[in-house]
Amino acid sequence: MKIFNKKNKQYAQVFRLFTEDSWTLNAKNFNKNIALLFTGKKYEVFIETSEETITYYIGLGKETLQNFEFQQIGVKFSQNQKKNIQTVPTLFIADFINEKQFEEFTKGLFLGTYNYPFSRIHAFWNESFELHFGNLSQKKLDVISERIDAICEGQMTCQDWLNKPANLKRPEALNTYLKNLAKKNQLKYTVFNRKKCEELGLGAFLAVNQGSAYDAAFTILEYKTTEKNAKTFGLVGKCVLFDTGGISIKAADNMHYMKSDMGGATAVLGALIYASQMKLPVNITAILPITDNAISENAYLPSDVITAYNGKTIEVLNTDAEGRMTLADGLSYLSKNYKTDILIDLATLTGSSVRMFGDTCGAMFSNNEELKNLLIKTGDKINQRLWNLPLWDVWLDDFKSDVADFKNISMKPLGDCIIAAKFLEQFIENHPNWAHLDIAGVAFGNVGYAKEKAATGFGVQLLADLIENYH
Repeated sequence: MKIFNKKNKQYAQVFRLFTEDSWTLNAKNFNKNIALLFTGKKYEVFIETSEETITYYIGLGKETLQNFEFQQIGVKFSQNQKKNIQTVPTLFIADFINEKQFEEFTKGLFLGTYNYPFSRIHAFWNESFELHFGNLSQKKLDVISERIDAICEGQMTCQDWLNKPANLKRPEALNTYLKNLAKKNQLKYTVFNRKKCEELGLGAFLAVNQGSAYDAAFTILEYKTTEKNAKTFGLVGKCVLFDTGGISIKAADNMHYMKSDMGGATAVLGALIYASQMKLPVNITAILPITDNAISENAYLPSDVITAYNGKTIEVLNTDAEGRMTLADGLSYLSKNYKTDILIDLATLTGSSVRMFGDTCGAMFSNNEELKNLLIKTGDKINQRLWNLPLWDVWLDDFKSDVADFKNISMKPLGDCIIAAKFLEQFIENHPNWAHLDIAGVAFGNVGYAKEKAATGFGVQLLADLIENYH
């Protein structure tokens, strides 16, 4: 990506941005036909051509846009105009927008180039494409370019792995990628196979994995800063590569979407890429308990009693509640073996959160008021919204077991996302600063780049912004 502080030559391609009000004030300075056909409404595009130049008039809508709306407009413009954009130096004209708004719009331009599988064939990634904007210094533009490159790599990696068909993301394939990524980004990489997991006592994770034809891959990635006294983030991402439901098998109609059951892990991975690329002054320990949830003669059964890593026992009532099993061991292993200031887990966990919120927001649970408020504020700022739900102790009785410490589900037909969060709370080892994000309804859904449901990239920018700006 090339962004330059230039505005002093003839350009074959121009992007001009207008709000409705700014267009009303300036329309008289343009061709009357344009004034009649273009109004500056949000997402509106008018293309003017001459022998020397193609000019795109891009509507922003009302004056009071939030920063994330600039990104949305950039994404849609990029997706809709990909066949028309030329690979030439391009002048960007919008004298009224500030540095952050320019960054968000440009970020949208590049994020909007995503298609599965991602390759840099869009005009914006061509070596001949340059964006020229004379309103900011070259130093500021260089920083913006670096940030956009890093978030694009993180989010597009997230989307690619979530979109991959099940047969292209076996545990070995994902871990080969993670091992290479760790080498490239100076991360510490550790993986425990089934035998090592048995030695360590990761029983809840292994219960899910025991029906798989593929070895377990309980994977740890660590990013270390050189800054002294830096905060440490502990991140756990649900990484069920494909979820059949196990013995409690899912209905067939939408099972093909279960390749998306690693949305928590891909969000963590994308944020880790951003943090390491930007060399953020934080430490991150990320755990990805990698497995599928399959059916075989070895698969775990309803009524099994499992001993988790922290010694608590779990009665399995439903093998399709496998995500909380893998997360339980991920959370307790991280809490017992690493010192972290903030602990966050993300998961495409429950249909309950989908029924509650659809694709509007993720369900959030936290035992820390400051972290809770910060996550809500961050989500609102970047339009990856979260809604706080309670962790009242009254829910504990709903998953108490007669034959173990806990059941892995409640038998009541309500509140399962709350039950799941309360269940996970039993495995954070009293960590005082924890949040659980159920992103089942927002990680995979309707998108502008695909006909069917596909990866949204939800969680990457949320975590990246939180980590970058946490104080």
